[in-house]
Formats: sequence, C-alpha cells, structure tokens
Amino acid sequence: MNSPTAAQADPSGPLAAAPAARSPRSGPHRAGRRIRRQLPTSPWLFAAPGLLVVGVFSLYPFVSTVVNSFTDRRTLVPGHYVGLANFRELWHDDMFWTGLRNSTLYVLGVVPALVVLPLLLAMLVQRHIPGIAFFRAAFYTPVVASIVVVGLIWVWMLDDRGLINSVLEAVGVGKVGFLSDQWLLLCSAMAVTVWKGLGYYMIIYLAALANVPRELHEAAAVDGAGAIRRFFTVTVPALRSTMVLVAALSSVSAFKVFSEVYLMAGPSGGPAGEDTTLVMLVQRVGTGLTGRVGYASAISVVVFAVTVALMLLVLRADRREDA
Repeated sequence: MNSPTAAQADPSGPLAAAPAARSPRSGPHRAGRRIRRQLPTSPWLFAAPGLLVVGVFSLYPFVSTVVNSFTDRRTLVPGHYVGLANFRELWHDDMFWTGLRNSTLYVLGVVPALVVLPLLLAMLVQRHIPGIAFFRAAFYTPVVASIVVVGLIWVWMLDDRGLINSVLEAVGVGKVGFLSDQWLLLCSAMAVTVWKGLGYYMIIYLAALANVPRELHEAAAVDGAGAIRRFFTVTVPALRSTMVLVAALSSVSAFKVFSEVYLMAGPSGGPAGEDTTLVMLVQRVGTGLTGRVGYASAISVVVFAVTVALMLLVLRADRREDA
C-alpha cells in the first residue's frame, strides 16, 4: 500500500491547489456597483414622458395664468405689467360678484346631495337580489354620457314646450319657467349635476362599503339596533373618510361648474346674466379677438384660490372630528 507523499499529506505545501483568482472586472460586486450607478437616472427616464405631459399641459398653463393676471394682456396684444389692477377691478365688478354668488350657491346646493344620495343608492344596489346588475348599470349610465347630450336632453324636457311642462299643463298645473326664471334655472342646473354625478360617487361608496366588516353590523343587530341606528352608528363612522373625499371632490367640481349652466342658460348666463358662474365669466371675458386675457386670468386665480380653500376647509373639518 503506497503512503501519501509529503506534498499530498501537507495541505499547506507548495503543491496545494490555490483558489482560482477572480478578475477584478468580474463577480457579483462589480455587477452590483454597475446597477447602483444606473439607478439614479433610470427612474427619470420612465417618468420623463409623464412629467413632460404634466409640465406642458398643467404646470406651464398654471404659471402662465398667474403671470398674465398681473398684466393687461389681450388676445392679440402683448400685455404690460399692471400689478394688482385686475384684482382691484374685480372688487368693483358686479358681474364678478354675481358669478361668485352663483358658484357658492352651487356648492351649497350640490355637495350635500352628492354626499348623501350616492351613499343611499350604494346601500340599495349592494344587495344581492335578482336583476340588481341592471340597475347598477342604469344608475351609472349618466356618468359615461356626454355632458352636452345630457344638457340638451334636460333642456328639451324643461323647456316651456318641453315634456315636463306639457305634462303639467295636461294635469292643470300650468307651465313652470324652469329655464326662464333666475332661481329655477340655477336649481335645474344643480339637479342635472346631481343626476349625472350620482353613479360616479355611488361606485366610490360601493368600494368603501365592501370594506366595512359585516361583524360590526351583526354585533349592533344583536344589541338591538335597527337599520336606521346601524346606519348612523356603524356605516357612517366607517365611511367618514370616504364621505370627506366625496365632499372635497364634489365641492371643487361644483364651484368650477360650466357646462350645465352654459347649456341650459345659454352664453348670456340666463335672464340678464344673473345665472353666470365664475368659469362662465372667464370664458366670456377671456375669449374672442378682443378678449381680456389678463382680467380673465385674474378671475381664474381667484377660482383656484377658492377651490384650494374649500379643500382645506373640508380636510380641517375632518381633522376636528378625529380630534
């Protein structure tokens, strides 16, 4: 039997197999360093198209509007810096105060309805009964319909010779000036806004209702709470954050209303322009060959400031309830 040689017996001998040397340009550490050097720039390459779109269609128009609000620029005439002259003119403009009044009334009339009614509708259609899918689709149909088509349909229905007045005449009530009376026209536009927005906010509430634990309702029912009491003690507290979201979205949308009032009242803003909103005033003042772009920009800045204030007011009210 042959005995092992000294070189074989001694693992530390000169003939011992040495580990293969790694090239300094290979291995996982080098690959990791290469990846880390690419990370700072790679996300920006993916975000660049979206940032470009936001910058061109949102950020630049916003900055341009703020800058133009301090000038006397017109459609075809470059403006000059006039300081706060446009805002001082707003203070003495009766039409501006009319638009501010109508936009504020629109918020007060639309927001409570769009907070409460879609919730009740969502609680109704979430029940698993035969044919409920048809009603869900029917309630959501006005959301996907064009606002121009919806406005024209309601104008046809509310006109003096429209469907509703024809029915009222047939039953002996007489015609109602839905589109000729100042306040009835504004209320009619509010009704169109609520009708069109019910399905949209219903979907939001349906998603929130699906996350309410059923055990809470069962525990309240065991304690003897009825349906109404469970609604106020279980459903409303569980959906408070969703209700705040709906209130914020609907208030901003209502204050910037344009299409409904424009289609039903016409470009003049109803009788003597008394139903003009702020956004309609921006369109009327700032368009055309002689449009006062600087003055319209000042009105737009006020609209932006009021909408931000509305959102902060809603969020502040929610924080107070949390405290």
